[in-house]
Amino acid sequence: MIAKPYHVPERLGLLSATAADPFLTEDLLKGVQGHGGVDVAKVVEPLPEDDARWEVEPLRDLVDDAKFKFQNNRTDADGWLAPRLHATLRLTRREAADRRLWNHLALAVAPDYVAWRHLPAASQGKVPRINPARFKGAPDRQCFSRLWWAAEMFRNGSDYAPVVTACSNQDLIHNMRMDLVDHRPTALALVRILERGVAGTGREITGLMAAINTAGATLVYDALAEDAVRDPQALRRWIAEAESAPPVPRHDLPVGPDEETVPEESVTVLTDYLTGLFETAPIRGRTTEV
Repeated sequence: MIAKPYHVPERLGLLSATAADPFLTEDLLKGVQGHGGVDVAKVVEPLPEDDARWEVEPLRDLVDDAKFKFQNNRTDADGWLAPRLHATLRLTRREAADRRLWNHLALAVAPDYVAWRHLPAASQGKVPRINPARFKGAPDRQCFSRLWWAAEMFRNGSDYAPVVTACSNQDLIHNMRMDLVDHRPTALALVRILERGVAGTGREITGLMAAINTAGATLVYDALAEDAVRDPQALRRWIAEAESAPPVPRHDLPVGPDEETVPEESVTVLTDYLTGLFETAPIRGRTTEV
């Protein structure tokens, strides 16, 4: 397994897809050997130096702690790291949509974590390789952006507890459609379904998400379950407090932006509705009693 780069930058930057390509070497993707980090620094676009959010040390400490804590069960690291990554790297959604930031985090700051979390996998007749999308890919595939967005989509205001539940099911995160779970009552209803044990296996989650997507073509979920209006100032204050914020706790969940929570009635209504969808959805391998 590859080691931590001997040159870790002090601050995050922006690494374009084109600039990232030369560092996605076969040795890296096979998990054999990484890069030193010096050459990456030469092609990175710097971020404003007066913004404390771009300091790398808190992020590097987080991934080191995750590797140690979950050395025997890598997938469990997602539920621990997602809320803490989100609370440490306080971004607007516009900033988080910039893939160059995640490219830099994955390739310059913590390529060893990417390789540790997403071990090289072998498809039939091929050499085991890490999927390059884990370093430089879509927001729902890239190692770190997928966790940040999961925390953003499934948190309930300042409460990250639903994020931990959502991340406990890899199939839910893998099938996460941002335009769908951006409706907070739907996101929390999915978490409630997991908590109740209504659906949990890969086939069940895949079937449920397919049913939700189909129903969503004719049903506006917001009309069925309204969300609370969020005050944008709460997020702005939370981001502004990044400079003076202490490191996120390791044993307790961090606290997110002080936004309005989702109305419980809306979550209940959608949980019942989605449960009904699941019960009638065609799930491969499920038998129906007559």
